[in-house]
Amino acid sequence: MIKPNYGIDAPPVIKQLLLVGLFILIVGVIVYFALLKYASVLAITLFTASLFISAFQFISAGWMLWSSCIGKKYMRDKLISSLNLQGNEHVLDVGCGRGLLLIGAAKKLAQDGKAVGIDLWSQQDLSNNQAVFTNENAVLEGVSDRIEIISGDMTKMQFEDNIFDAVIASMSIHNIPTVEKRNDAIREIARVLKPGGQIALLDFQCTKEYQQSLSTLGWENVLISKRYFWMFPPVRIVTGKKPIP
Repeated sequence: MIKPNYGIDAPPVIKQLLLVGLFILIVGVIVYFALLKYASVLAITLFTASLFISAFQFISAGWMLWSSCIGKKYMRDKLISSLNLQGNEHVLDVGCGRGLLLIGAAKKLAQDGKAVGIDLWSQQDLSNNQAVFTNENAVLEGVSDRIEIISGDMTKMQFEDNIFDAVIASMSIHNIPTVEKRNDAIREIARVLKPGGQIALLDFQCTKEYQQSLSTLGWENVLISKRYFWMFPPVRIVTGKKPIP
């Protein structure tokens, strides 16, 4: 049976960690044998240090792979459950990628609900990040009739004001390179969300920035969760509700 594939997060980073770890280990071995005869204490010290540093690189890469295969699915379920969806909502996944959150939300919806995903399909942030694979995953998960996928920029979305009951995101907003543009994305999220609608934004950085952006818009009680170590780097979830005028 073919299973859905939600991709590997940040594959260039994992590759870099593995290569750096291997390089440091090789250098450590070379230095060890080069110095052992003349300065054995220094040789052992440097070799031990190289072992610790390379081990950290390998463990980090392994943690990222585990996070991509297992950890992010746990966090997906936790985030979606926090919304307490009733089944008739319209949910927007900002930076939907291969559909992990998008499809998770769609599973909680009935026929009168819809999950919409928007993405620019960056290959740097997620392996094989293409809409065709998102659609394939939706078919495999049995929710293709409850999702819609749109190619677009989260900083200037084409949606009308106040049309979504919830907006979700996972590890996507931080990929916007500037504070100003990230603020634009948060303002767009607030714009398309209905009054009383919910947000749940999962990320490993910029979470206080998201909170501040929403506070500037007049939101209150925007919360940042504790760190969760199911993903690497450890993540937090920003939650809140759009004020009702």
